[in-house]
Amino acid sequence: MTGRTAPQASPDPRLRWRPAGTAELDDWAALIARTAAVERPVWFERREDLAQILESRTNPVAANSILGFDDREVARAYARLTKNPDGDKAVGFGCVDPEWQGNGIGTGLLGWLEARTLQRFAEDAGTAGPRLRLYMEQQHTHQAQLFERRGYRIVRYYNEMHRPLDAAFPEPELDDGLELVDFGPGLHEAVRLAHNEAFRDHWGSEPRDEEAWGFVVNDPQARPDLSGVVVERASGRVAGYQIASHDADSAADRGFKEGYTDLLGVRREFRGRGIAQALLADAMRRFAAAGMDKASLDVDAENPTGALALYTKMGYVAVNRSMAWDKEL
Repeated sequence: MTGRTAPQASPDPRLRWRPAGTAELDDWAALIARTAAVERPVWFERREDLAQILESRTNPVAANSILGFDDREVARAYARLTKNPDGDKAVGFGCVDPEWQGNGIGTGLLGWLEARTLQRFAEDAGTAGPRLRLYMEQQHTHQAQLFERRGYRIVRYYNEMHRPLDAAFPEPELDDGLELVDFGPGLHEAVRLAHNEAFRDHWGSEPRDEEAWGFVVNDPQARPDLSGVVVERASGRVAGYQIASHDADSAADRGFKEGYTDLLGVRREFRGRGIAQALLADAMRRFAAAGMDKASLDVDAENPTGALALYTKMGYVAVNRSMAWDKEL
């Protein structure tokens, strides 16, 4: 599973295909950047993100990716797959160089992802029936057309929400049994366990093991100084958390600086005590002090905890929408 041979037949004979690896890192990152310059996604993987992905043991890139090069050795297309060993879905990623779009290569990449998904589910015997999930932003209609032709269907919508930081901040108060503290290495594992418990009832969420959590806390854009944790004073248990990041490159592209809440969660038994509100208000203050213009986050439009209503009440406004597409294989 860790060799340098792609696990499936090549998606298209017009390109030479091989798995992504350290030697391909610069070409891989350049392909994604060229595509993003045309398609203008809100976020895309940069070189440092890909370098982190190459370290995965659960989803070794050598066995779960394919990168296509033209005759001049320029990377023109790629696909990558991830799956938790006991998960009920695989998640696909990929892109085609804008100069090579519209000639069937994207269809070939989806075929490769679907075949690799079947392999992964066969390897992880005992998991649910094979299913591949893809994500896209609403403005990328060419992707929607491709997904529809291949038999995918939208299963969820997500809202990107912004809150300007030049307005007055809410001032919720925690009760005496709770305390808001800084997030640091000493709380990494406790917050991971709290996150798995808090998101147990959220659609599409799967528990994060230590490797997956390492990708969160060691992300190149991670900002622990903009993050916060609420703990129960008596027991020291984590009641809730807000984990934030800042992407300086995205700020240059979009024309404003945003503090982004990657994860916000409250353990079930602590809900209804104003913890989420306190964490978000704390985040706004941290973001503003760090020179940010906006607080931002993404939310499942059908979140069962009423998060969308909470964010709206705290001044967040939806500015963009994305979708999750599934195909049962």
